[in-house]
Amino acid sequence: MRTLLTVLIILTGFQLLLGQKKEPLSTYCFPNFQEIDSADVLNYAFIDPSVNHFRFYCENSTNWELLAQRMDSLIQFKQGKMHFYHIGGSHLQADIYTHDIRTFLQSNWEGIPGERGMVFPFKLAHTNNPSNYEFTSPNTWTAFRSVTTNPSTLDYGVMGAAITCNDSVINLYFRHNRSSVQPPFTTVRILHNKGELPFDINFGGDEILVESIVQNPNLGYSEITFSDPIDVLDVQFSRKNQLPLELEIYGFQFLNELPGISYTSIGVNGAGLYTYLGCKNFEEQLAIYPPDFFAFSVGTNDGNVPYDQFDPQVYKRNLEKMIQKVLRVNPNCAILLTVPNDSYYHQRYLNRNIAREREMIIELAETYRAAVWDFYGIMGELGSSKLWKNSGLMQSDLVHFTTNGYHLKGELFTDSFLKFLRQMHERTIQTTLN
Repeated sequence: MRTLLTVLIILTGFQLLLGQKKEPLSTYCFPNFQEIDSADVLNYAFIDPSVNHFRFYCENSTNWELLAQRMDSLIQFKQGKMHFYHIGGSHLQADIYTHDIRTFLQSNWEGIPGERGMVFPFKLAHTNNPSNYEFTSPNTWTAFRSVTTNPSTLDYGVMGAAITCNDSVINLYFRHNRSSVQPPFTTVRILHNKGELPFDINFGGDEILVESIVQNPNLGYSEITFSDPIDVLDVQFSRKNQLPLELEIYGFQFLNELPGISYTSIGVNGAGLYTYLGCKNFEEQLAIYPPDFFAFSVGTNDGNVPYDQFDPQVYKRNLEKMIQKVLRVNPNCAILLTVPNDSYYHQRYLNRNIAREREMIIELAETYRAAVWDFYGIMGELGSSKLWKNSGLMQSDLVHFTTNGYHLKGELFTDSFLKFLRQMHERTIQTTLN
């Protein structure tokens, strides 16, 4: 799957660059920058591999240092769990490059297979579903997506979408699909209606033994624990009485007792920061499964407007509000801010708003000691999407990537993450020696 695992480490010292600096944002080097050496990247002259790292605009970052320590402990001792989240729009709903990242994190190190994390039955919501899992149902569902509808009858959560059904008997079936990583689960958490659930929950298959069903009416979820690990789910909801009450589904979390990382991809086609800010239950659902790492890849839709209609300060305020939501859930969470890809507005006009978003992202990274992954810079900056398209890496809309383009993006992201871990490991060794 991966061809970019070779990393050329250039040790430039481990100075923290203390003291007065004329250009502080351009001179910070935490923990230290490294370069990539890859034949694949060198095939594309328009890609700038020197930018492919997690850049910090501060002398250090306690949250990222904690992340590195926990990753090192997880890899070495095979104990513990870490929850990774990645939020965006259609790039994330497709879950191609994010699944590549997930696959790497769950297969690169032995003994830490992790959990699948949170998923949503997009197919039943009549929109494109990630190819690595599948939900089927014989029932008819009504779809709600936070981008298109804002009903008064329900409140969106983390996944930004919901499906409802008012049948008296409802069947849902889940299975992994087209994925080399398929963590089993011993517990499933179903996010549904708040209050007393007007349905009984049953499971198909004689071999499936349920140990417990615990419901949380205040937060709106049922947690079902099984006696043995399973990798498929056949669940039936039976209405308790004849009242015409609906079942609302906001997502599923698949949990187990195994050490490792879960990687939840949050994406709704067309979503911007304003979309997720409108999801009333986002923060409280996130707190059910708190993040240790949270990557923001939101901005393509926020900036997909004419230049004079885009307000960078509004984008900054919205992004800051989302960052604060995450940090309220876990103040120690490592925040990654990714700069959106270069794109064209209406396939004709250079989108100069992305560079303005990058400025806002850097300002927030400095304030919150977050990391920045500058994919806009890696791509080649303004107008580079046409070069990616001509190389078969981007679609004709000059916004979305081809499958090969998404896979390349996933490899570049994973290499940046690996560099950070290796940099921090080397920094720890150097500190110990000193």
